[in-house]
Amino acid sequence: MDITLDQFKASLNAPTPPPGLPPLLLALWHDAKGDWAAAHALAQDAEHQEGAWVHAYLHRKEGDAANAGYWYRRAGRPHSHAPLQEEWDEIASALLA
Repeated sequence: MDITLDQFKASLNAPTPPPGLPPLLLALWHDAKGDWAAAHALAQDAEHQEGAWVHAYLHRKEGDAANAGYWYRRAGRPHSHAPLQEEWDEIASALLA
């Protein structure tokens, strides 16, 4: 998918996600739209480090620090203490690169 972070964020104004979004970007899209459960279901199905990072972010957002820590370790990343929106942007940027 060839879109910028700004274009991806602008898509949040639409009622449905852009067609063809990869699952982890779709997870972030649903999260930003307030559908944590849909985001979590998509992240849970990703069996690689990027999926673990999204999964960690979602559990941190949920307030489950222990579970988030597990997923940060699976992602090979330190536990984030950045503001949630900043981490969301960082993940989205990495997935869009």
